[in-house]
Amino acid sequence: MKKLMFAVVAALALITAPSARAEHKTTGTISSVQGSNLMVKTTDGKTVMVMLDAKTKITRDKTKLDVSALKVGDRIVAEGPESKDMIMATSVKLGETPKK
Repeated sequence: MKKLMFAVVAALALITAPSARAEHKTTGTISSVQGSNLMVKTTDGKTVMVMLDAKTKITRDKTKLDVSALKVGDRIVAEGPESKDMIMATSVKLGETPKK
């Protein structure tokens, strides 16, 4: 019984440990915006869902932006834990504004 309890506790620790979640960085173009979720076509042709929440830091250059600034066609770099072709973004960086 003690061995089973230890195995359960160890498994839960691995599942919930921050190091157990794979951090991922994806670069691509926003193909759709649905509320706080983005579909991003990556540079290698895959499609990845990027989920945003209140803690997601969205920036362009050094300016902080709101989720409403994200538009179809924008080039982005999103970072955060990945699971099954989905990223829970901790940060989203929009491509730099072209200089005139």
